[in-house]
Amino acid sequence: MKIWKDYFWHSQVKDSGIDMRILKATIIKDLKILLRDRLGLFLIFFMPILLVIVITSVQNSTFELVNNNKISLLVYNKDQGPLGAALTEGIRKIGLFRLQVSDTTQKNPDIPARMHDQDALVALIIPAGFTEYIQNKAEDIASRALKDPDSDSRNLSPSVPLPDSLQMYYHPVMQATFRQSVEGSLRSAVQVIQGQAIVKKLYEAVNQKEIPQDLEKQILFSQLPISEIPVSRSGSRTVPNASQHNVPAWTLFAMFFIVISLGGAVVKEKNSGSLIRLKTLPASYLHALYSKQFVYGMVTMLQAAVIFVIGNKLFPLIGLPVLHLPKDILGLFIVTIVSGYCAVNYAICVGVYARTAEQSNGFGAISVLILAAIGGLLVPSFAMPSHLQKMLQVSPLHWALEAYYGLFLEGGKLKDIWMNIISLLVITGLIQLVTLYGLKKKNLI
Repeated sequence: MKIWKDYFWHSQVKDSGIDMRILKATIIKDLKILLRDRLGLFLIFFMPILLVIVITSVQNSTFELVNNNKISLLVYNKDQGPLGAALTEGIRKIGLFRLQVSDTTQKNPDIPARMHDQDALVALIIPAGFTEYIQNKAEDIASRALKDPDSDSRNLSPSVPLPDSLQMYYHPVMQATFRQSVEGSLRSAVQVIQGQAIVKKLYEAVNQKEIPQDLEKQILFSQLPISEIPVSRSGSRTVPNASQHNVPAWTLFAMFFIVISLGGAVVKEKNSGSLIRLKTLPASYLHALYSKQFVYGMVTMLQAAVIFVIGNKLFPLIGLPVLHLPKDILGLFIVTIVSGYCAVNYAICVGVYARTAEQSNGFGAISVLILAAIGGLLVPSFAMPSHLQKMLQVSPLHWALEAYYGLFLEGGKLKDIWMNIISLLVITGLIQLVTLYGLKKKNLI
């Protein structure tokens, strides 16, 4: 409690009170130092902008591959019957694939070489005898269905074996979830062919004639429609794009990466003897802390403003989806201020405890990467193992990201994200407490 009193009520002490003239002079000094540090400014502004553009471009390509672009699929049809061709056409109608039907004259084609030559991610081999198998299987099922259920099951004909299985080759770059989606689509196409053959055989066995096409379509293709509605607090049905996901996340990353510049500046002040000279003057080191909080807090606000403007204005010009700003601009402003304030205090804390600029830069960069990883910036929180999901609570980037996502993705307002802001403020307070303990221990205040 004494540390908190020193922090908030230090101005009551006559010898170390907060003088606005001293604070103004300190702010001007920090601004000059910052403007002279061209490498630091480059890391603070240009690198985050480049990072946001590159990551958003990569993520947008993935989004388009899943949502718009078609996956290249090489089909090698060994079957000479009509159902092999029907399966190929059924796969084409799914709309997920760009089919390349290969020559069927070769018995043992070099599938990997063909996939490489034709730039195909997936290849499918339809075995010889596929049509015969499906027709025999349908006839077998129809005969079983029309037999007396009370009859001895041992008299039923055995199921028809498949001469060879469907073989799906895939490029190793495909992730497991994406590969499972492709496999599920192929299985759906096979199920349609099998269902169509079974319905035909059942109808012919009962009515002694072929099934009418309109009835066949009504039985097989009259599916209940599914409406996809993104969750939104505002009721909007706009589907979030890659910019909505990535720009807020990597803006936070840029804010916290200010530890490279600010942490190093704190270390330089300690090692250069500036703090010793400050102690000989009627001024407290809290002036320097307040000055750095103000100056670098404004830098984080400027970082966010520049990146958001680029996402909103520049992204459409370079072929990236536009960043739609939240309707609650006040909420966006408050989240940005609190996030930047937390980032600045974390950088000061690292600088206070580091002995050299190398220690500050190395630990600061690695720790921000770790906080980003467990905070959900690198991997979505729902995809993390259960033991890592419990660690989300300690990362300030997690609470800041959740607050941003509540505004950008869910269309929420400030009242919907206030718990995230409070959690971020609590973590910021703990960081300040650790910083003040270090300052006390080093006799800097």
